[in-house]
Amino acid sequence: MLETSARLLALLSLLQTRREWSGKELAERLDITTRTVRRDIDKLRELGYPVDANVGARGGYRLGAGAEMPPLLLDDQEVLAVALGLDAVTTGAVADMAEASAGALAKLRQVMPSRLQHRLDALRIEAIPREAPTSAVPAERLTDIATACHRNERLRFDYRRNDGEQSRREVEPFRLVRNGNRWYLVGFDLARDDWRSFRVDRMEPKIPTGPRFTPREPPEGGAAAFVARGLGALQQQAIARIRIHLPLDEVAPMIHHYWGALESGDENSCEVTVYSTSLTSIARWMHAFDADFTVIEPDELRVELGAVAEYHDQVAERYRRAMSARL
Repeated sequence: MLETSARLLALLSLLQTRREWSGKELAERLDITTRTVRRDIDKLRELGYPVDANVGARGGYRLGAGAEMPPLLLDDQEVLAVALGLDAVTTGAVADMAEASAGALAKLRQVMPSRLQHRLDALRIEAIPREAPTSAVPAERLTDIATACHRNERLRFDYRRNDGEQSRREVEPFRLVRNGNRWYLVGFDLARDDWRSFRVDRMEPKIPTGPRFTPREPPEGGAAAFVARGLGALQQQAIARIRIHLPLDEVAPMIHHYWGALESGDENSCEVTVYSTSLTSIARWMHAFDADFTVIEPDELRVELGAVAEYHDQVAERYRRAMSARL
């Protein structure tokens, strides 16, 4: 059995990895009794960690949100992932984050074990300096818009079109979508009585937000597909929605805004909207993800996948014959 201090750290680590644990589950994982679990939970609360408890047959413990950010327990790979993400964040589609990311990275390096500092230094690369893209948006603006989406609050903003024309809009915001270095808001435009997408870098939101609203049925195909349709590029003659069975952070680097848009999913998979000149071409390069996937729509893509699978079977058989053939 672990000593008390080590056991508290192990308990805290478990609470940070899952939304909710039952007392029995925690006791089994830590090899202690449920009574000891309750005592340890009380000790964590005394140390300032906000651990919530639900009573009843389906009750459990969960780490709640506190007034301050508690220390996080990260494994080696998680530490490196956070550090590399902070190092690269200034080249993305969010402006004014350079100072904050540099400060967070410095704090992380200060407490990082030497073995991880060496690995991080080995992964450090030179980057060609470049200005932030003109479409980069302040993090505060993204946060305000995302909050309005989450709370189902009407959003008012001044909007500048591509031709420079200004207008005042009031929408029921649905979701933010990133496409390359550009952010879009998908929302229901009350004055036009229809769904619209807006480039966030051309928006000037007005605070406070408006009244709460009842969410509508989302646009066909979801937010990313709606933005993709609106872009109107030639390569978007065929559009498909596919669930890739990989975490979001693994799929994101594979997506290029010329041919796809990414919507967040869960920790095991994410939805991708891909577009091309035909469903045949989409079916042919789905292998590039090197993962299982599920077609959401359209059904016609399944037919094309079957044709591609049959073609590869024929190619595989041709290669096998060549391996065994002798002159």
